[in-house]
Amino acid sequence: MTKNSMIITGEKESFIVRVLVKKLKDAGTDCTFVPWTVNDINARMSEISLLVLFMDDDSRPKEDVMHFLKEHLDEKNVHMIVIGAQHDVRYICDNVPGELIYKTFSRPVDNDAFVETVTGYFSKIASGEFKKSILVVDDDPNYLAHVRQWLKGTYKVAFANSGLQAIKWLGHNKVDLILLDYEMPVTNGPQVLEMLRSDHETSSIPVMFLTGRGDKESVMSVLALRPEGYFLKTITREELLEKLDEYFSGKK
Repeated sequence: MTKNSMIITGEKESFIVRVLVKKLKDAGTDCTFVPWTVNDINARMSEISLLVLFMDDDSRPKEDVMHFLKEHLDEKNVHMIVIGAQHDVRYICDNVPGELIYKTFSRPVDNDAFVETVTGYFSKIASGEFKKSILVVDDDPNYLAHVRQWLKGTYKVAFANSGLQAIKWLGHNKVDLILLDYEMPVTNGPQVLEMLRSDHETSSIPVMFLTGRGDKESVMSVLALRPEGYFLKTITREELLEKLDEYFSGKK
């Protein structure tokens, strides 16, 4: 994916679209126009992180395009900005999940506000704001440092070296997933999970156990607690990233 890369897609490349593309390029953004057909959009999806849907008077994307966007924007981690008449914007918002739409603009669009919104979006990407967040809880500082190196480029990662520290951290922070050591002194993994599940603020946070034991009895003990999953600590970097990607993809 090219840094700050996006497309504007619409029925045709109108004068207004050309103006927006030029302003974005002048602001340092890699932007091109693409007709709103499934093939044309799909050909660019792996290269971009933002798609602008531009609707001229009484123009709306066809159903196959709408279906494609709903299916693939989240999968590719691409957000959408919608530009059009108010009733057309409302139609898109009613038919596309809200989490996929970053911003909407009614026509005539304020060019400066639009460019500012786009540059702000890419600034958020650069800061990692849109990355999934993972809290790793383990009493072994060497293992924590090890996992940090594996995950830091793909996820926002926080760490706690005890269950109680994790509970305290979660009182002030939100997270998409907890990787929890099964065997820790003082407060072990199952006890931490019980505390998480008993508090309505943390009861819905997905938890996966980290365990050093791979025998059948130990694995069955882990699974009996009904976590979202578990990983053996012997897992490789590639395997861990693949499993996490599968998990988050399945949640979409």
